[in-house]
Parts: sequence; C-alpha cells; structure tokens
Amino acid sequence: MFDTLSDRLSAAFRNLRGKTRLTDADIDATAREIRLALLEADVNLNVVKEFIGNVRERAKGAEIHAALNPAQQIVKIVDEELVSILGGEARPLRFAKRPPTVIMLAGLQGSGKTTLAGKLGKWLKDQGHSPLLVAADLQRPNAVTQLQVVGDRAGVHVYAPEPGNGVGDPVAVARNSILQAMSKLYDVVIVDTAGRLGVDAELMRQAADIRDAVSPTEILFVVDAMIGQDAVNTAQAFADGVGFDGVVLSKLDGDARGGAALSIARVTGKPIMFASNGEGLGDFDAFHPDRMASRILGMGDILTLIEQAEKTFDAEQSAKAAQKLIAGKGEFGLDDFLQQMQAVRRMGPLSKILGMMPGMGQMKDQINNIDEREIDRIEAIIYSMTPAERTNPKILDGSRRARIAAGSGTKVSDVNSLVNRFFEARKMMQSLAGGMPGMPGVRRPAAKQQAKKKKGNHKVSGNPAKRSGGPAAAPEPTAAPASAFGQMPSEADLAKAVGDFQLPPELQQLFNPKNTGPR
Repeated sequence: MFDTLSDRLSAAFRNLRGKTRLTDADIDATAREIRLALLEADVNLNVVKEFIGNVRERAKGAEIHAALNPAQQIVKIVDEELVSILGGEARPLRFAKRPPTVIMLAGLQGSGKTTLAGKLGKWLKDQGHSPLLVAADLQRPNAVTQLQVVGDRAGVHVYAPEPGNGVGDPVAVARNSILQAMSKLYDVVIVDTAGRLGVDAELMRQAADIRDAVSPTEILFVVDAMIGQDAVNTAQAFADGVGFDGVVLSKLDGDARGGAALSIARVTGKPIMFASNGEGLGDFDAFHPDRMASRILGMGDILTLIEQAEKTFDAEQSAKAAQKLIAGKGEFGLDDFLQQMQAVRRMGPLSKILGMMPGMGQMKDQINNIDEREIDRIEAIIYSMTPAERTNPKILDGSRRARIAAGSGTKVSDVNSLVNRFFEARKMMQSLAGGMPGMPGVRRPAAKQQAKKKKGNHKVSGNPAKRSGGPAAAPEPTAAPASAFGQMPSEADLAKAVGDFQLPPELQQLFNPKNTGPR
C-alpha cells in the first residue's frame, strides 16, 4: 500500500546524500518533495501541513547543524514525525476487571467487520483467551452464515440465535450474548454489528442502542484503508455519533495510496490498535506506529519478523538443525532443509517476509516477482527421494537423479540445480558459523600450526655465521603481531575473553533459540 509513498520519500532523501552541510534551500526543497509525496498518498491536508511544519522547524534548528551527518538526521526527524501522526505508541487492548470483556465492532458495510471478527477471535484465542463471536448483523444477507463459517475456520464459538437476512432484533441478540458468555465462561465477547453503505441516522441509532445494551469495554471502528479521505470523514462521523476507543485498519495489503492510515489517528485523536493485511485469518496483528513508519521509510520491520519467526519455528527443532549445520560433518541433510523451508513458508508469502528485511525496499520488483510455486517444486523433488538420499545427498548419481526427476514431474536439470544450491548454501552457512566467536563446534587449528612449526625447524639457517658453526649474530628484535595496537594478549587471556563475552540482549535473542520471550 505504501510503495509509492516510500519511493517518493526515498527519492527526496537521495538528493541529500553526500552533503556535509544543509542549506535552508536544501531543507525547503526536501520539505516540498515530502509534502507532494504525502498529498499524492491522499493524506489529510491539515495533517500534511502540520507534518511539514514540524519537519521544517526541526530541520532548521540546532539539532541539524550540530549533527555529523545532516542527511541522516533529516531521515530521523521524518521517522519520528511519522510515528507521531500514526499515534505515537502502540495501545494494547483493555480487558475488563470482571469478565467478560465486551468488544464492539462498528463501521460501514464492506469494511471487513465480519472477517475481522474472526481474525480478532483467533488472535485472542492464541493469546490464551476464550472468545465468543456474536452475530448481531441481522440486516446484510448471509452475514450470520458468514460469521459462522469464519468462526468455524478460526476455531472460535459463535452465538447466532437469529437467522438474520432482516429477521431478528440485533439489540436483544447483543444483550443476551452477555448472559450466554457468563453462563458458558467465555472471557471475551466480540459483537459484530451491521453497517450501511453510508453514514445515516438508522445506522447511528442501532449502533448506539447496542452500545447502551452491552456497555462495551472497547468500541473498535473498522475502516477500509483503501477508501482514502472518505475513511477519515466516516471515522469522524462515528466519533461524533457513537464514539469509539480505537481504530482497526483492514485491507492494508491493497494497492491504494494509504492516506487513511496516515490521517485517521491524528484527525480523530484515537489510536490505531490493530491492522489486517491479508486474506488469511492469521494476517492480523497489533498495530505498532514505529514499525509502520520504519516500513514506509524502507527500513524494514525486523521486530515483527522476529515475532513471527518465534511463533512459527520450533525452537528445539531449529537448535538441532543449527547443531548439525555447525558440526560440519554432512549431518545437515535435505530433510532438515525441508523442515526449515516449510517453517519459513508458514510465516507467510516470501515476498511479505523479504519486504520486512532492512534494505529490501530497493528490490521491490524482484521481490514481487518471486514465484511461490518454486517452493512446491522443491518439496516435490525432496519428497521423491528416499530417506537415505535426503540424509546424504552425495550418493545421488545420474540414475538416482533421473528417477527423482520422473517422480517429481520435473527435469533432471531442476534436481541438479537444487542439489548444487543446497551444497553451496550448507557450505556458506558452515563458514559463517565457524567465523563467529563463541559459537559451539568451532575448534582452533592448533595442531596444524604446531606441525608447521616443527617442519620449520629442519630448514637451513640464513645466517652464514650460524651455518659455519661460529657465534650467531644477535637476532634483531621483531615486532609482536599487531604491536601498533599494544601488546598482543596470550592464548589464555584470549580464551578467557571469548568465554566471558556476552552479546547485548537484543542480539542474544537472535542467537539463542531457547529464548523466545518478548524483549
């Protein structure tokens, strides 16, 4: 959604590279480019004026002139201002002190409330809660049936006493759902309400009646992020007529300009709490303004990537695979490779995963052209091998590869390519692991070094006096290795320093698969 905005901002910052000093003209030109980029993204005009004013004021202040790299300082200012207009800090969901917690979903028809109710229910279930979905949208055709299907897919129970399609009282359904939740010990109730094609008196009256009947802990306004400025106007109308506590952005994976996401929090004064960015029930998570700003500026979203990896990867299985890889005895086979590849695939489409990595903003075209079916072909090739062939791919001769190609419906060249790439990747990962201090499985080649020293003792001396048996000249003092940086420590001191070395907590989380807690 933010690709166009990201490209325009990157182009604006590119003009600042290499400059050690920024003039007022440079700042004004950059601010003009950012203003045009935001307006093209359909950001609210008042928000754009405030944003540009803050950036220009801070850029012309002392913090830029005192900076070692003014261009990077401009990027930092824009990043902080983006975080500010997106809401500042992530606001977690409030829970009632006495269950059940009641969450009411409101919004226009077509904004994705019913599907989002299932996503929110699954998200809460994964958090350890017991949610109940309530079918209070009795107006839209088949809305009740849709919620039942979504709830069944999400593994969440649905309370639907009325058939819908214009039959039943939504206020009574919402009121009775609270009694149902208390009797069946559900701790969260999610009420899916009806919408309209536009804001009207009937919509506001029904939403207000349901609000008064269930006294919700949270009222979440669901807005389609693809409808631009109209989303802001609708949100303002709901805030004035019914009121809400937070915003949920749906359809963030669309190709619209995304101005609603950058405007709605500042215009309404309500935080964006959740975001839905795909068709799957798992394509839903809490909204973090700082991470979204980082994505817009092309700096990736490594924290979300780590969180998704922690949810998807089996820590014990990954640790075993890492030990096999570091051992360097060929124990890491195609079975291990397949397991890791399938775990990555469970995180979502490869294009989405790679898009979260820093520096990938310049490779958008290549990422978008990734063929997901290539993974299917790789799986078919590996599954066509025998267990012995997966464990030790070195036994794959010509006849075996021809059999595998026929069994997987591919060509022999595809099998050759996969095997060659596997060997190259395994060799590269082993070399990387071997070069990291403190990694298990890394051994010092002390024996080889001593063997070389012993061989050196048989060499003929280059000193004529020594060769003739006379007194040898006093050897000239030789500089110790790295003497320009001080005295070289002993082997014992080096071993102790490596053993005492501790990574920072942020990096230790990446290298310690057992540490899966939040940081």
